[in-house]
Amino acid sequence: MEYSIENFVYGAIDGAVTTFAVVTGVIGASLSPSIILILGFANLLADGFSMAIGNYLAVKTQNEFIQRERKREEWEIDNRVEEEKQEIRDIYLNKGFKDDILDEIVRIITSRRKVWIDTMMKDELGLIEGKYSPTVSAVNTFLGFNAIGIIPLIPFIFIHVSGLSISTSNALFYSIVATAVSFFLIGNIRGKVVHIPMIRSGINTVLIGGAAAAVSYGVGYLLSTLVL
Repeated sequence: MEYSIENFVYGAIDGAVTTFAVVTGVIGASLSPSIILILGFANLLADGFSMAIGNYLAVKTQNEFIQRERKREEWEIDNRVEEEKQEIRDIYLNKGFKDDILDEIVRIITSRRKVWIDTMMKDELGLIEGKYSPTVSAVNTFLGFNAIGIIPLIPFIFIHVSGLSISTSNALFYSIVATAVSFFLIGNIRGKVVHIPMIRSGINTVLIGGAAAAVSYGVGYLLSTLVL
């Protein structure tokens, strides 16, 4: 199985945000820590699977669309040779090439079928084939979602397994610290992937996760006062 860091990060950020939101929402509603584990693992499996399927279908649809457009370009190159050559000429004319250099570029590109088609796909249609298959994208999204999404639950899992009398507030504190660190590290990786400053990306991810948690806590607290 190939490894896709982009899809792993995509799943990881969403997994950490949504699971931590579950934790803070349940605590905001003053419910039992056991509810955190039930809803947390339900979120990991159901939302993780949903994200993976959604990513699979999105990538599959995009790939099918690109392949359909490629076949259309292949047909046009075989049946409308001069028109397609003129399109290559227009593309590079708009890029600033002229005279003999432009003629040579057109000659070279149109003498290589794959290069010709690839150029039309990219420069005329703005389509670039993805690096990963739908399955690779889906699996890596699911793995990222669950590998990082479980971190906010670890203190509560420890309480349940060990039987130690650790207060919910202390467990929440450890969950906040662990989740903030995971947000920052995932943000760093995201920064490297998209070529933006890693520290800034890490801080932004922490802030986004914190905002989601604050909203969830507030909603949980509000509903607990209205319903319970």
